[in-house]
Amino acid sequence: MKVYISFGSNIGDREYQINEALRKLEQIQDTKLKAVSSLYETAPVGGVVQDDFLNGAAIVETNLTPISFLNEIQRIELELGRERKIHWGPRTIDLDVLLMDDVVIKHERLKVPHPFMHERSFVLIPLAEIAPEAVHPVLNKKIKELVTMDPEVRRYK
Repeated sequence: MKVYISFGSNIGDREYQINEALRKLEQIQDTKLKAVSSLYETAPVGGVVQDDFLNGAAIVETNLTPISFLNEIQRIELELGRERKIHWGPRTIDLDVLLMDDVVIKHERLKVPHPFMHERSFVLIPLAEIAPEAVHPVLNKKIKELVTMDPEVRRYK
């Protein structure tokens, strides 16, 4: 199964956190990292005062079930110090499943496609860089059709 992931960090050494998360993704059983976007610096959303995020997207292929894969990425978040104290608050690392092939999942722990992905430039811009032809299975639109340029999403370095 092809899985599209967004990632972000705004605490500590953001680049290090992201690189560690990507390294750990590569170590998940029956999972291969296929592509990684550039990094983008973005202002936080949700109204909580905090530092800017580094965001990006990745594509992995996995033979794990969706919930098993979710368990693995949440384990990575915990290993990298992720604390879930404040909704939309600061975090060492955030890994979100955006799409899984063309599957729609409505599970209490996992919603695919990600319910807000089509509203977030900081998700769509990096995803369009590595998967412009991927299709949002509910909206039935390609990522390149959903993305709009946003001056608040700045390529990093």
